[in-house]
Amino acid sequence: MPARSPPVSPVMPEVNWPPIPPPADSELDRALRLEEEKEAKKRSDAIDHAIELEREEMRKQRHNTKIVLLGQAESGKSTMLKNFQLHFAPKAFQAETEAWRAVIHLNLVRSVNFILDLLRGGTSSGSNRFSPPASLDDLRPLRMRLSPLRQVEIILVKRLSVDNTSRDAAGIDDSTPWYYGRASEVSIRSGSGWKALLCRHRQQLNSHADELVSARQVLDACRDDIVTLWSNPTVHAGLRGEGVCLQEQSGFFLDEALRVGHIDYEPTYTDVLRARLQTIGVEEHHLTFERLASRGEKWIFYDVGGAREQRAAWVPYFEDVNAVIFLCPMSAFDEVLLEDRSVNRLLDSFNLWKTICSSKLLGDKNFILLLNKSDILKTKLESGVSFVRYVKSYNDEPNDAEHVSEYLKRKFVSMHRHLSPRRRHLHVHITCAIDISVMSAVLVRIREVIIMKNLAATDFL
Repeated sequence: MPARSPPVSPVMPEVNWPPIPPPADSELDRALRLEEEKEAKKRSDAIDHAIELEREEMRKQRHNTKIVLLGQAESGKSTMLKNFQLHFAPKAFQAETEAWRAVIHLNLVRSVNFILDLLRGGTSSGSNRFSPPASLDDLRPLRMRLSPLRQVEIILVKRLSVDNTSRDAAGIDDSTPWYYGRASEVSIRSGSGWKALLCRHRQQLNSHADELVSARQVLDACRDDIVTLWSNPTVHAGLRGEGVCLQEQSGFFLDEALRVGHIDYEPTYTDVLRARLQTIGVEEHHLTFERLASRGEKWIFYDVGGAREQRAAWVPYFEDVNAVIFLCPMSAFDEVLLEDRSVNRLLDSFNLWKTICSSKLLGDKNFILLLNKSDILKTKLESGVSFVRYVKSYNDEPNDAEHVSEYLKRKFVSMHRHLSPRRRHLHVHITCAIDISVMSAVLVRIREVIIMKNLAATDFL
């Protein structure tokens, strides 16, 4: 029997890189091939570099402090964010004040046009409560002189709306000027970049810039007439008859029409804090601290819409935040929601607070409660509005801002204690978000609380 031949081991081909060029490679082919290999290597390196940059950014993001601002519409969330910017990044805040001038002018013009609409009979009931009729006749020349402010409003809305939408699309409707006793607002979608756009218009010589200048000139020419309108007793009597108090609404500048309407007007920090512009959706704001002790520190704020139809957007921002700042407008105890007039605004804040406190996603987060608009609360109570009329459980306690504020503080603290899924600290401040000096101390304390919590979470404490 013949001997069995040993199995032949397969010979693995030697791997060479770069691959051996074909034997018939000409000089031209070789040059083209080498160029293609060079380009492929550059693309590969660029992809690797982009991936590394993305990883680095993700590492940085994990170390950024993230804060979500919660509360119903007009609770002061955007004003609170402006306070953070003013206190911790004053240079960036200063750079944006020019853009806010158009918003402040729009706030003023809309208040004037709101009054003019009431004068012509656009009230909640459809009837004109301004009386006697002779007084309205006396105001007719004044109304005619102020009529150019309609066009000023259209121009400002178009510039702020970024996409040059029409007047109707921007939310202005002459057929329904009266909206539950409130001057109408412009709503800007999140991420619209309106500040940058307005700054570009200021720097460029184009039709947009010319329109803004023309609008300012018209407003300047109408300043004295605005003052005359606002000081007229018939106007104030009619507003009271409709249950309207423009002074208590955000973005009120009628008392300073001469200054704000001047052609050379430059917004003050307080003006910017008082300016009102409603944002639809979730705005993400990046704040880089500029002060020496915290320079370079980065915080990310999520300013979410407070209207009922926007609250479903809140939940995705709960899981990855370091702190929740909840704002309750204390002065709203006698007001109702614009989107549902059967719901009291203070009761709505209570219900929102209960929902947030009981959220398991927020079980280990910092909770900071700001009982806001203490200035308006004080004015309202001193004018004779009874708190117990709207909040029966207040009983016979004094009808003043100090006692009402303490009562609300006890209510919110009690709800937090009973509804929280786990024990945690609650930090409460009674605030007036447009008072810069008072807010400075509050902001420093808020930063200390958040930093201490962050350090504890990373085992530094």
